[in-house]
Amino acid sequence: MAMIDWRLQGQVLSTCNCASGCPCQFMSLPTEGHCRAAVATRITHGHFGSTSLDDICFAGLFAWPGPIHEGGGEVLAVIDEKATADQRHAILTILSGGETDPGATIFNVFSATFARMHEPLFRPVSFTVDVDRREGAFTVPGLIEGGAQPIMNPITGQEVRARIALPDGFEFVEAEVAHGRAHSLDSPIELRWSGRHAHLYDLDMTGHGPVRH
Repeated sequence: MAMIDWRLQGQVLSTCNCASGCPCQFMSLPTEGHCRAAVATRITHGHFGSTSLDDICFAGLFAWPGPIHEGGGEVLAVIDEKATADQRHAILTILSGGETDPGATIFNVFSATFARMHEPLFRPVSFTVDVDRREGAFTVPGLIEGGAQPIMNPITGQEVRARIALPDGFEFVEAEVAHGRAHSLDSPIELRWSGRHAHLYDLDMTGHGPVRH
């Protein structure tokens, strides 16, 4: 049976508890031996079959007891409450790795690493981001606050620009690196850090993986 055609275009801000650069991006073990992350996404243009996904934000809270590839993780998805029932179904299908070539997207790969998937929440998701400026902030009231800002040179006080390029990556082809922060509130997944890794990128993904322009 043919997959449902889908595409997401927008912006992503991802922050985790690793040191800047995130060893996981280079097939190394996480800085703290375990991984926790918070991710916010804004779909500026998107579709899932005939369902439009334009102007929808969603977020995810993640935790693994060790390196991601060892599994045992948990995830909580949050979709903006303004999404319709069809839009919620579409986004949750994509996030769970459905309608996707095996191993083609981060959603499909990560889905195999979760031992627990919390019931999704439908709440207001506020997200502002400027990928080129390496800054942004996201909030789900009462649940999570997070964001990113440029890395600063401790000697000169000037902003430092760094990128991660993964030509064959399943999440992005190129991302800007920043300092990230996250602070969970009333959440089943506890997240709390600042001055740690963050990356931001322009999202363009289908069920076959990131679109390589």
